[in-house]
Amino acid sequence: MFIRTASERDLAAVRALLVETWHATYDDLYGPERVTQITDEWHSLAKLKANLERPRSEFLVADDGKTLGGMAYAKAGDDGKIVTIHQLYVRPTSQRLGIGRMLLAEIEDSFPEAKTLHLEVVEDNHSAVAFYRANGFVIADRQEDKTTHASGLVIFNCEKQLG
Repeated sequence: MFIRTASERDLAAVRALLVETWHATYDDLYGPERVTQITDEWHSLAKLKANLERPRSEFLVADDGKTLGGMAYAKAGDDGKIVTIHQLYVRPTSQRLGIGRMLLAEIEDSFPEAKTLHLEVVEDNHSAVAFYRANGFVIADRQEDKTTHASGLVIFNCEKQLG
C-alpha cells in the first residue's frame, strides 16, 4: 500500500470506499437509511471533485495498485498554521494495517507550516477516538451534534500540536 495524491480518475473508487466505510461505521448510530442519505450528499462525485480542486488542501489515497485501502482530505486555514482533517477513512477490510497512520503522516508532511492539526470525531466511534489518541491527538472540547443527521450525538473536537 502506498500513499499518493488523488486524481479525478480515483473519485468513483473513493466514493465507493466512503460508502462502504460509512455503512460499516455508522449504521448502528444513524441507521442504514440515514447513512445512505449522508453519503449521497457528502460524498457525491461533485463534492469529492470540489475537494480535489480546493486550494490549500491535500486529497490522498492509499493504493495497492488494485484497490484503494483508505483516503484522507485536509485543508489548511488562511495562514497555514491550522490544518483541519475533514476525512480520514480506511476500508474496513484494510483497518489495523497501518494505513491510517500512513495517511496521517502524509497529511502532516503535506503542510510543513502547520502548527496544529484539528478534526472532529463522534464520541461513540470508539475505534476512531482510540486511533486519534494513539496518534497524539487530545480532546480539546466536546459538543452536542445539532445537525439534522446526528442530533443528540456528542462530537469531540480533537487537536494535535506539531513540532
